[in-house]
Amino acid sequence: MEYKGKYEVFDASQIKTYPVAERDNKVKLSDLLDPAQVTEMRFDVSDYVNGQISELAGEIVSSRKNGKPVVFFTGAHLIKNGLGKLVADLVHRKVFTLVAGNAATSIHDFELCLFGETSEYVPQALEKGQFGMAFEFNYLNGALIAGNRLNLGYGESVGRMMHDPSFREQVEEILGLERGTIRFEYPEVSVQYACFQENIPMTIHAGIGTDVIDQHVWFDGEAKGGCSGRDFLIYAREITGFTKGGVILNVGSAVTGPEVFLKAASMAGNIGKVPEGIITADFDIRPYDPHSFTNEKSVGYYFRDQKSIVTRVPQAYNGKGMYIGGNQKQTFPLFYKKMVELLG
Repeated sequence: MEYKGKYEVFDASQIKTYPVAERDNKVKLSDLLDPAQVTEMRFDVSDYVNGQISELAGEIVSSRKNGKPVVFFTGAHLIKNGLGKLVADLVHRKVFTLVAGNAATSIHDFELCLFGETSEYVPQALEKGQFGMAFEFNYLNGALIAGNRLNLGYGESVGRMMHDPSFREQVEEILGLERGTIRFEYPEVSVQYACFQENIPMTIHAGIGTDVIDQHVWFDGEAKGGCSGRDFLIYAREITGFTKGGVILNVGSAVTGPEVFLKAASMAGNIGKVPEGIITADFDIRPYDPHSFTNEKSVGYYFRDQKSIVTRVPQAYNGKGMYIGGNQKQTFPLFYKKMVELLG
């Protein structure tokens, strides 16, 4: 990425990479929860949380039957915790009208799709200067460069690379790789692949300097920002459909998910498409105290997911907010189980 200003910049051409196959990872394919395993699970949740999840599942099924949108935003830990296959299955069941995440969500999903492992062991890599330095991250950079040339979004660019051999060839050409170098061994575990396959948008809301792909010589901030910017507009367009209700889910995203929704909802309202009667649900592990959201001296005041998604948003739009508190390794599989039961 070229710079012609007056300051000195880091020379990314000096970066030394290594094959991702040599990396030590904490999450393997065997750690991923398969949909079939959920029926045998025992769930350690309170009666209140169980009731909230049941109600939420019912609201989603009702919304979809009545043609209302259901938007799902997740942080990266849902994928790292091995729950991506549940999300992918719900995508195939057409539960969500749009799936969203940050760039780390995309990256972990990409790794699992590519070689069946993710969650690099960071302390060991940091001390060697190797954290995030696997060469294969450049596949994502190449996909964004190719996607930006075609004016695509981030999620669509990555999904297309996973799904479309001709697009992969474009990425390989950009990176100077031999044709056939990029091979995705496990597409069935990928949320991005499932969304692309089902023609359901997966929008990625990325920062700059926040992700391991930014560390590499093929990093192109214009491509990353351009593709992610288009995804935001796709997301905002979806929010214009909430004028007669629908469901917003936020899973494990403390800042990005709530803030992206707030901006998109403001844009929708600005053009006369004000959300109305929406159901919002936030899945997280932190304690929930609704009385803290007006007290700037309370730590809860700064929890944007709880303050915005659970409280302010439903109040503003005559809806209802739910907080699903607990370990998402328990709460989300239970949510999945109830969804599948209702869907039949």
